[in-house]
Amino acid sequence: MAEHDLIRFLDKVGQLQALVKSLEHDQKRRDQLASCSSHNQVVAIAQAWGFDIGRRWGEAVSGTDHADNLFQTRCPPLGEEVSCELAAGQGWQLKLICSNAFSSPEQSWMDQSEMEWVLVLRGSAQLRFQGDGGVMDLSPGDHLFIPPHRLHRVERSDPDPGTLWLALYWHA
Repeated sequence: MAEHDLIRFLDKVGQLQALVKSLEHDQKRRDQLASCSSHNQVVAIAQAWGFDIGRRWGEAVSGTDHADNLFQTRCPPLGEEVSCELAAGQGWQLKLICSNAFSSPEQSWMDQSEMEWVLVLRGSAQLRFQGDGGVMDLSPGDHLFIPPHRLHRVERSDPDPGTLWLALYWHA
């Protein structure tokens, strides 16, 4: 482990220890934390209390931007999702998508005419598929194929530093 990674790891452990200590004599905080139903809610409430526990191993500090490193992509404003084209050819397109606590508008569904293969590079997300497809939780390394006109929506994505997706679109 590199020294800077060790320092970040120890800082996160210290933040978690301080968070736990803050719960010892504060029943209201304990109740708020106990009511959380997802990792994202825990991270958000901890952040509101001044604790930085959200970054995962290997994630860069938010706000840095290096064009040659996808993991250094800036997070968009809260509640938004942005995409940029990385490469394209005849009938295909490769995009990088960054979501910051983004979810699709209620009752709206994405309906694409092209095929899509998507990979989560950073963070996590939850997709919902219309019909019997249900809900799918995605974490780093998870990928899936979405056929044309398979109605789906983003139920949630991580807050800053956000969920980073790599998506390949193509026509058959």
